[in-house]
Amino acid sequence: MQLSRRQLPFIAVFGGVLAVLAPVLITYALFTGPDTHVIHVEPSDFAAVLVFEEDGERCMNFEQTQDDGRQTCFDLADPDKMVFAYTRMMTTALFVRPNPQNILIVGLGGATIPRAFAKILPDAIIDSVEIDPAVVRVAERFFGYEQGPQQRVFIEDGRDFVERASREGRKYDMVMLDAFDVDYIPAHLLTVEFLHVVRTILSPDGVLVANTFTNSHMYEQESATYAAVFGNFFNLREGNRVIIATRGDLPDDQSLARNAGHLAETLAPFGINVNTGLKRFSRARDWSEDAAVLIDGA
Repeated sequence: MQLSRRQLPFIAVFGGVLAVLAPVLITYALFTGPDTHVIHVEPSDFAAVLVFEEDGERCMNFEQTQDDGRQTCFDLADPDKMVFAYTRMMTTALFVRPNPQNILIVGLGGATIPRAFAKILPDAIIDSVEIDPAVVRVAERFFGYEQGPQQRVFIEDGRDFVERASREGRKYDMVMLDAFDVDYIPAHLLTVEFLHVVRTILSPDGVLVANTFTNSHMYEQESATYAAVFGNFFNLREGNRVIIATRGDLPDDQSLARNAGHLAETLAPFGINVNTGLKRFSRARDWSEDAAVLIDGA
């Protein structure tokens, strides 16, 4: 989870009010279907973090159990198996860069991807950035996330972290943007200025992977913004939309297929069929050439 910095002063001023309202939010959240069992509510200065179970899955969400999307779910009988198509799509970025050694993930949620990558790439250093310590507590207690020398978490705003990493000259082989608040991606993580900074922290053959919405009202502007910084990119769609961009040229289909083949056995336990994954790697531009890019302060 990440919250827009434009919203932070509001929260600082009205933190006491939010504390008073928290029981109301929790009471509302508990009015769910008969098969939904809320097992924990984690207080937060941003949005209450709910953990609940239904239909054999454990899930995390903000403020309520029922809305347009969920932050994290895993199968209680098979925790490694990825429930959401978008996490499987993001993981197939390994077809582009099969063996990244330094990975940055902005937005922790229930740590589905950090946990998976720790098993897929046991030698990699995985840095996760999460603005809300409540989310980290829930990920550790209820979703099996464990910090360590190679699995590190930083409690701060994602853009602040990226900008500091750029100033310090740090490089990552893969940067994954998966930050959402209650409504959508925070605005300051969508702009051309932010993406230019992200590009500076990619290694020469580094890969950017971004989770967005297929039905976002900003779909064309988001597309134009990524294209302005990275040029052509892969546009994967199933429910959510995942953008995969590179600092250099995109690999050809033969390279993707070769890398996918080598990863097939490794990715199968996570519910990823590499042949299905390959079919989603579209290069087509499906947005208007006249779409405006997103800029800071707009």
